[in-house]
Amino acid sequence: MVSEAPPFWWTKPDWRALSLAPISFLYGRIAGYRMGRKRRHSPPVPVICVGNFTVGGAGKTPTALTLARAAKAKGLKPGFLTRGYGGSLDVTTVVDLEHHRSVDVGDEPLLLAREALTVVSRRRVAGAERLVREGADLIIMDDGFQSARLTVDFALLAIDTGRGIGNGHIVPGGPVRAPIAVQMRYLDAILKVGDGNAADRLVRQAARAGKPVMVAKITPRGDAGLAGRRVLAFAGIADPGKFYRTLETIGADVVETRDFPDHYHLGDDEIDDLIGRADRDGLTLTTTAKDMVRLIGGHGRSEELRRRVSVVDVEMAFDDPRAPGLIIDRAIEVCRARRLKKTAP
Repeated sequence: MVSEAPPFWWTKPDWRALSLAPISFLYGRIAGYRMGRKRRHSPPVPVICVGNFTVGGAGKTPTALTLARAAKAKGLKPGFLTRGYGGSLDVTTVVDLEHHRSVDVGDEPLLLAREALTVVSRRRVAGAERLVREGADLIIMDDGFQSARLTVDFALLAIDTGRGIGNGHIVPGGPVRAPIAVQMRYLDAILKVGDGNAADRLVRQAARAGKPVMVAKITPRGDAGLAGRRVLAFAGIADPGKFYRTLETIGADVVETRDFPDHYHLGDDEIDDLIGRADRDGLTLTTTAKDMVRLIGGHGRSEELRRRVSVVDVEMAFDDPRAPGLIIDRAIEVCRARRLKKTAP
């Protein structure tokens, strides 16, 4: 099984992308129009948006976590705002690790809530207002760049250098969320993640537009005791291959892999298969932190799998360790300016 994103999105444009071009054009026009809306809610605190150009993962959540740590180091109280994709709750909710499960709020909010105050809301304005009431003095929005509901003081768009923007077509013919030229107009900086070359064209375009390009890579936080061990790795994320490559960098012997769709909840049959294969071949089960939180409080044999699996945590490491702090400083500066402008006679 693979991510819900069609595989043809990540290859050279073919007849499928071309046949969907009229719909992609219409989608792009609507998305671009929405991004240009003038009336946005203006929170009284700085807002940093961590987004990406395309559907699918490009390291948004690890980036948001890194920014939150930098904010706390400055004495701030950051709060995460996220839609909670995959969760069932449709009301604005403060994530409670003691009571909420991934089926309630989604998997990524549970990871974010380990670091800082996290609010899940399908209505971003209501979510921002709740964070402010809860005492947050900095909002870090995980995704939502294209929704254009809030005034954003610093928009950082991550781009995976292994996959870039795929075939370059707009949804549904490709993974791009809105016309690149429009997105480029509203972002403040690009975060180039990894050491591939698939994003080089986009980076050159950003440079011509005068947009700063930051560089980072996803690095493991320890080896989870997997160095030198034979593993069966499974992942339900946008790009499972990225996780498997991380395992190789820490010295694990990746004997077998299992791919599942992003945000996927394993069924008992799938859990039985994973455990059975590991036992039969003497393999250590391993997965991502995001997959692990979906097993907590899950049905059937989820708890058994959770006890047996090893988790490799990752973080976003900026080439310039000052960069997260500089992003926060810039967001504070822009916020202060817009607040003064709003109160000026």
